Amino acid sequence: MSAPTDEERAEEEAAADTPPLTPLARLAARVGSLVGEREPSPFWLTRFVLLRLLGLVYLFAFLALANQIVPLVGKEGLLPIQPLLDGATERLGSGWIGFWRMPTLFWLGAPDGALEALSWVGVALSLVVVAGYANSIILAVLWFLYTSFVAIGQDWFAYGWDMQLCETGFLAVFLVPLLDGRPFPRRPPSRLVILLFRWLVVRLMLGAGLIKLRGDPCWHDLTCLATHFETQPLPGPLSRAFHLLPDWLHAGGVLVNHAAEVVAPLLAFGPRRLRHVAGLVMVGFQLTLIASGNLSLLNWLTIAAIVACFDDGFLGRLLPRRLRARADRARADGMASPWQTACVVALFLLYLVLSVAPIANLMSSHQKMNYPFNRWNLASAYGAFGSIDRERPEIVFEGTRDAVDPPGGQAHWVEYDLPCKPGDPMRRPCIAAPYQYRLDWQLWFAAKAGLSQYPWAANLAWKLLHNHPAGLRLLADNPFPDRPPRRVRALLYRYRFADPDDPSGAWWRRELLGTWLPPVSADDPALLEFLREYGWLPPAR
Repeated sequence: MSAPTDEERAEEEAAADTPPLTPLARLAARVGSLVGEREPSPFWLTRFVLLRLLGLVYLFAFLALANQIVPLVGKEGLLPIQPLLDGATERLGSGWIGFWRMPTLFWLGAPDGALEALSWVGVALSLVVVAGYANSIILAVLWFLYTSFVAIGQDWFAYGWDMQLCETGFLAVFLVPLLDGRPFPRRPPSRLVILLFRWLVVRLMLGAGLIKLRGDPCWHDLTCLATHFETQPLPGPLSRAFHLLPDWLHAGGVLVNHAAEVVAPLLAFGPRRLRHVAGLVMVGFQLTLIASGNLSLLNWLTIAAIVACFDDGFLGRLLPRRLRARADRARADGMASPWQTACVVALFLLYLVLSVAPIANLMSSHQKMNYPFNRWNLASAYGAFGSIDRERPEIVFEGTRDAVDPPGGQAHWVEYDLPCKPGDPMRRPCIAAPYQYRLDWQLWFAAKAGLSQYPWAANLAWKLLHNHPAGLRLLADNPFPDRPPRRVRALLYRYRFADPDDPSGAWWRRELLGTWLPPVSADDPALLEFLREYGWLPPAR
């Protein structure tokens, strides 16, 4: 063995002269290491990729808002916002008390122009983030804008991924400097925030896995995928191919689902290599879901959070050399801000308190799915497809210019098509995600219930009877462009995938089950009274 060098002797002497750290000092050093004070953080590329994906999700979310928010909740929308705000004022109070109980910018007013303009502001800021520029101010504005829309969205925003985007966006505010918006700023990403993203991944994936194991028996006998691809909310072009796979592959797919949602998330806090393997399994699972259907923001947003399972050493092998070099330069000059460190520690302590409820929920035999434990949608409970439908009912709206059925015959009815929902059996399933057609989604739920649970469907019928823009903007086309129909109705069908070898080239076979909404006209007294009862028409004079 060679003799120690002079430099090594100097280091040993310095170490010998250094007094041992007290327990409190060791704890402070550990926390400092986590928040990036004492050593460069290995998550510069992690932050870069995570924020680009989050910006992409925000972009599609706000694009959907810009195109649909006014016909959905505008002054003359299907579920107007003003009655909600009026009722909230009476129930929750006004001023700061009302704002705290229902956090939304629209307490100040919700004219259609403001709804649309703020949606486009979200689109613009999302593009800035996608381009690589993000600071706490930009991300805080995006988070608060989207939280404001979710608070007033009613049925149209009652989805787990809307809560998930609020929480993901909130955590991202603490991942970047206050002002420096460069892709690789001087301030290092906090390891505590990375840990909170992993905790989000655990709740997302494990929540979805446990809700299945506690739910539909088909997740135990491995038969859920025999009908899932056909009955999911919005199938895609490859859904039929997935549906027609042999039973043994469907059973294997259920086992893969359990591995990805129950086993893999438990390794999110594990050793580095196991964490990377778990991350790859979970990302691969989400990509399979993207290929097999249209689940809106869910899969893309989940992938953004899963990126926190990877560090620069892993991502550096996948990303261009130019990005690795920029991350290395930023890491060499990196220096944490004391104020940023204090904010991150406060956030972490807040999450320690907020996480009590979701942990108890994961352990409960009465587990809640997609449930917010607070009005800010932080540390929520998540899950998906606890039960699987065996059949696919679909509502199809139709209109006719015939005032009554002719003697001995039927009126000539013409169907309305929606952008993505199965309707015309000849039309190929759409590609939409991460964009969401919210009326299409809600009609999937409405087909399994009745008008009493989804009264806005009667408002949609009234708008179709008048060729009202608030209804027509949500459709794929208008079969009555010159003048509106005299009557409108909604039929209920059972849809099944057609055989790919069907000579007609049809994608679907359908069977009429009955009438979901009886024929109504613009002067139908029952329809008018129904709409007035909900405040969607002024009282009769």
